[in-house]
Amino acid sequence: MRTVIAGGHGKIALRLEELLAGRGDDVAGLIRDPAQADDLAAAGARAVVCDLESASVDEVAAHLDGADAAVFAAGAGPGSGAARKETVDRDAAIRFADAAERAGVRRFVVVSAMRVDQQPPADMDPVFAAYLRAKGAADADVRARDGLDWTILRPGRLTDDAPTGHVRLEGSTGRAEVPRADVAAVLLALLDEPRTAGMTLELISGGTPVAEAVAAAAAGGGAG
Repeated sequence: MRTVIAGGHGKIALRLEELLAGRGDDVAGLIRDPAQADDLAAAGARAVVCDLESASVDEVAAHLDGADAAVFAAGAGPGSGAARKETVDRDAAIRFADAAERAGVRRFVVVSAMRVDQQPPADMDPVFAAYLRAKGAADADVRARDGLDWTILRPGRLTDDAPTGHVRLEGSTGRAEVPRADVAAVLLALLDEPRTAGMTLELISGGTPVAEAVAAAAAGGGAG
């Protein structure tokens, strides 16, 4: 399987690249900074320099040509202002989805966030509120598409703890922590499970092995 990951240098993306490459898949990661290429190579991925904020849909689609799946794991990141939440977390996600459709890549998985379907409270930090609104708009755009077999994954608070291999994956889980390594493992399982297309799933640490949790979610039951 050939997978292209937007935001290829992110912490979750690097872990997913290691998992994909480790089983012999062809994986490419889109990055803005060429200096990050060595980190992707160490993870077993091919680095593709492509700035999703400025690239055209056709340019991005060319990088997706021949792929079996696409994963949007990009984000403006800590320290960025509200404007970049819109240009990366919203606009780049939509551009990546447009490119996937243009390239004929149907399997499309998004790393999103919890609470993005809700209106941010008035007293919330304005930059974080902009982030939630941007992610919510991107998710809504993807969910409205018929040309993608999309799955949206919404993890809880991310940690760099060692993976547990056990999660809770449901339509609604409530807020809790989850290691980035377990998020990557769930993404890998979602890519392999076409029955999760059309689902928006929340993810936190739990008591169910990743493979069982994804299978249960695909069957419509969720798992805790």
